Amino acid sequence: MHPACAPLHRKRPPVTTTLPPAAPAPAPAAPGAPTAAAEDLSALARRHGLSVSGARPPLPAYVRQLWSRRDFITAFATARLTAQFSQAKLGQVWQVMTPLLNAAVYYVIFGVLMDAKSGVPDYVPFLMTGIFVWTFTSNTALAGTRAISGNLGLVRALHFPRASLPISLALQQLQQLLFSLAALVMILVCLGEFPTWSWLLAVPALLCQTLFNTGTALVLARLGARTPDISQLMPFVLRTWMYASGAMWSIQNLAAGGRFPDAVVLALQCNPAAVYIDLVRFALVESHTAAQLPPHAWALAAGWALLSFGGGFLWFWKAEETYGRG
Repeated sequence: MHPACAPLHRKRPPVTTTLPPAAPAPAPAAPGAPTAAAEDLSALARRHGLSVSGARPPLPAYVRQLWSRRDFITAFATARLTAQFSQAKLGQVWQVMTPLLNAAVYYVIFGVLMDAKSGVPDYVPFLMTGIFVWTFTSNTALAGTRAISGNLGLVRALHFPRASLPISLALQQLQQLLFSLAALVMILVCLGEFPTWSWLLAVPALLCQTLFNTGTALVLARLGARTPDISQLMPFVLRTWMYASGAMWSIQNLAAGGRFPDAVVLALQCNPAAVYIDLVRFALVESHTAAQLPPHAWALAAGWALLSFGGGFLWFWKAEETYGRG
């Protein structure tokens, strides 16, 4: 080998690459502790005035939101009332025909077969007034059970105060009652019950009943949102409540002859549905005197209305974030 080529064939020492030491792994975060990224995002959202979507607003803000949507509540109630009998040939006539047919059936069963009209003067006006007023409470309660569960598509698609739905359904039933009362007034006149100043007392009585019914709808709307099967149970509960409310018979007659203890009769008279039925009868039916009313009937009517509406509204509002989820 030529001496000049010797350096080319010398074995070179191996090249050793030294890597820098690995960085220590970050310690795992404690369970439930927010990460730095989450804290940064929360701070960023607060800095720009963002809030959690669907969070329950404070009660005063919630009331203001409801008031700002009063046109929606009224339009929703009117639209449902119009569509209720849209498939029937008689249409809105069924709003009056339904309670009239119910009154006819109850007259045959209770008034004739069971002789409930015995001892009750003017039984036909007595019965028809009771059925019309009871139907208002019954339909509102039944509609309340489906206020959320029956409108899940609307609840999940739009952000609005959920109390709008049960309130609008209670308003729908009030509108239907006004149609029925127009027919009831004509029937009472045909039966010899002519208008007097006492008829004006039906206005505060029905106003108290409307507040009571709305509160009941709010309570049942929350229950129905959590347990939809409650709508299947409600017809049985309402039927029992109707029989205990004296819609077809006189609770006052139970005390005659000592057949029932006075405490039982008083409990039945203080039943809220019975209180409103008795007050409207007192206003519209001349033979239904103040002696047949429970003690402090007007105080009971106002108390039941405030308790139901105030308590029902607060209870419904507390679960505002849960409606439409799961």
